[in-house]
Amino acid sequence: MELQSVKQRFGIIGNTPALNRALEVALRVAPTDLSVLISGESGVGKEFFPQIIHAYSARKHGNYIAVNCGAIPEGTIDSELFGHEKGSFTGATDSRKGYFEVADGGTIFLDEVGELPLTTQVRLLRVLQSGEFIRVGSSKAQKTNVRVVAATNVNLRQAVEAGRFREDLYYRLNTVPIAVPPLRDRQGDIHLLFRKFATDIAAQYHMPPIGLTHQARLMLESYRWPGNVRQLKNVAEQISAVEEKREIDPDILMRYLPDYTAAATQLVPMPAAHGGGGEFANATERDILYKLLFDLRGEVSELKGMVAELAANQHSGGGHAISYPASLPVKIGEQILPSAFAQPRNGSYIETAAEEVTADDAPEAGQAPQTKEEAQREAIVQALRKYRGKRKEAARELFISERTLYRKIKELGIRDEDIRF
Repeated sequence: MELQSVKQRFGIIGNTPALNRALEVALRVAPTDLSVLISGESGVGKEFFPQIIHAYSARKHGNYIAVNCGAIPEGTIDSELFGHEKGSFTGATDSRKGYFEVADGGTIFLDEVGELPLTTQVRLLRVLQSGEFIRVGSSKAQKTNVRVVAATNVNLRQAVEAGRFREDLYYRLNTVPIAVPPLRDRQGDIHLLFRKFATDIAAQYHMPPIGLTHQARLMLESYRWPGNVRQLKNVAEQISAVEEKREIDPDILMRYLPDYTAAATQLVPMPAAHGGGGEFANATERDILYKLLFDLRGEVSELKGMVAELAANQHSGGGHAISYPASLPVKIGEQILPSAFAQPRNGSYIETAAEEVTADDAPEAGQAPQTKEEAQREAIVQALRKYRGKRKEAARELFISERTLYRKIKELGIRDEDIRF
């Protein structure tokens, strides 16, 4: 089956491998009656997958009922799902069918299934095992033929270990797992989704659609989106409604991502002195570390000039090398890094205090030592020239993120004419 036609039918935007894989699994399991458990963070769009499974199954002409288990009070959820008899509790003036009875022959989607009370979990397990349920206030078992698709944004394995979710129910629901990727893992889809949301709201309210500058697009794609697609849609709608300018630059976009700067400048935990590997939890933290090392380069450059000048005075141009001890630490603000840790993985331009400096490196007579900003500017310009202005490759060369590179270009006033490639 053509994935593109499925995406068009359900309005799904994106083409990342993880998203395509999730859709392929949904389509393959659709013709069966196996239970499916969809996992993913809040706001990733889990609700599309049970609709796809139902639409491409033999049950497509039956009822499809979506139930948000977290939105129903604990005292009434059994009645909602399985129905009740007249007089079974205060306010039960008539008998009522539950969702499992109404959905007979169709599909029922249990969203936020991890929020079900333990007593309700027992009833649900019986339905999955035997297709039987009992209305609240009745002793008569009834049969139903329902396909169950569940979704959760919590780790059910941890909930099982904590005693909040039945292990036998977990395995019944998790016959076929589908993992929906978070938006931060769909970087190539972010701009497509933003453009779709901006176009939709522009058409709805008869206004020109907003667009993003190249720099704003990079900023949008580097943000972590804790609220996922739901948050991205909210941001697109806010900007479309509030901003007069139709071309959105980073300064405007920053107003709608209030935690962007804080996330970008958060210090990463330093590895223990005896630690092994020096790996961090995720790529963002590595980007931050490279940023710190990038800022360090200018300070080391100034130190290099001072020592080279001292060497020239002591040896009168003899060219003898002066070496820093390998254990000399490097200071970044109030953090102390051993020089071995300051050395990047692939031999980047960032220098450490352990490198050798000779008298030949001394600045010429009457020439001021290179400042931190000048050293940074020179390194960025050289990298951009090397890769003919391609910022992604230049950022990789400098061991920093594209976001940090863009900020540095702006801070240091680097213009296109400065890059003579």
